Amino acid sequence: MSVISGSVISFAQHKTFRSFIILYALMSVMILLLIGTIYYRYSKELMLSEHRLAMQLQSERYVPQLKRWMQGDTDIFPIDLAYPTALFDASKRPIYSLLEDQHIDFKSVIALDGDFIHFVVPLASHELGESYVVFETRDDGLWKRKFWFQVLWGGGALLVLLLLVGWYLSRLFFRPLQEAIALLDDFIKDTTHELNTPVSAIMTNLEMIETKHLDATTQNKMRRIEIAARTISTIYDDLTYLLLNNRRNRHDEPLNVSLLLQERIEYFKLKASQKNLHVNCHIDDAVTLTADRVKLARLIDNLISNAIKYNKNGGSIHYELTAQHLVVEDSGIGIDSEKIDAIFQRYTRANTYEGGFGIGLHIVFKIANEYGFTIDVESQPGKGSRFEIIF
Repeated sequence: MSVISGSVISFAQHKTFRSFIILYALMSVMILLLIGTIYYRYSKELMLSEHRLAMQLQSERYVPQLKRWMQGDTDIFPIDLAYPTALFDASKRPIYSLLEDQHIDFKSVIALDGDFIHFVVPLASHELGESYVVFETRDDGLWKRKFWFQVLWGGGALLVLLLLVGWYLSRLFFRPLQEAIALLDDFIKDTTHELNTPVSAIMTNLEMIETKHLDATTQNKMRRIEIAARTISTIYDDLTYLLLNNRRNRHDEPLNVSLLLQERIEYFKLKASQKNLHVNCHIDDAVTLTADRVKLARLIDNLISNAIKYNKNGGSIHYELTAQHLVVEDSGIGIDSEKIDAIFQRYTRANTYEGGFGIGLHIVFKIANEYGFTIDVESQPGKGSRFEIIF
């Protein structure tokens, strides 16, 4: 089951444009995260290198005092006035410690562990055996605050710039698609204009012919001509509505939808009989809606036309109308679940071997959305489709 709403449907170019922007934005964020990670490590190493220089200078003054203590020249463990210190043996066990944090990374000369920075000085180079002196200082966090300030402002500005570039590139890439759609619109406008006179002439003359005086063979031929003419007339009405709807004032009035539906079913009766379709109707009497007759007729016509067009020979169509909904159900080719949303997009066709411009269900969606109707679609490939317009 799929319920179609205005927030779901958009033209293919808009959906593709949005997908491109989202993908581009995600890639931009990933690039910025990578740059931010590299810059974080650089800021951290810069901070540690500054502390290392200061601690290295302090160790050159402190180690001689420690050497005298280790040689027994003094009984008091030397205390460094600048940094808390600790002495560790060759097994890295503390001999004497004034450190607040006892977790030392002896693999690194200088390292940040939580809130503390430790500087390790091997004493073997000072001829004091396999032992270590460690200097400690608390990280003031100034480098982190500076990092986040620069990341939020600089990274935000860079992200905005990248998104603007992406938006420009996407518009540039989609320009051929927009031009193609504009060309197709122009073609449809020209086609609609040229169809007006011959369609009107054919329909008028068909209505004037007295078929009861014709033989059976000629009547069959006239019936096929009438079916073809009505098909062209339906396509013409759709094109006219699609192209001129914005210029036409909406005329809402109380409509007997029951009579309108019966009238449109009768209009397509000849076309349904051509496929030997069994029609089943459950239409409540005097179902009334306040709507524009032309718009509601276009909605009904396209649902009926599709139910006939995509049905199988000898299949069935079920119509149901109540005050709550309109249902048109067929036994046709059906629709794949992942394609249900797409069928309401402009110029989308269910298959390539049936005629039409792919605008019928787009018109159904536009009219339903205009009046606040909900479209509920159930379909199984090879078994048929059920379209429900919930008023």
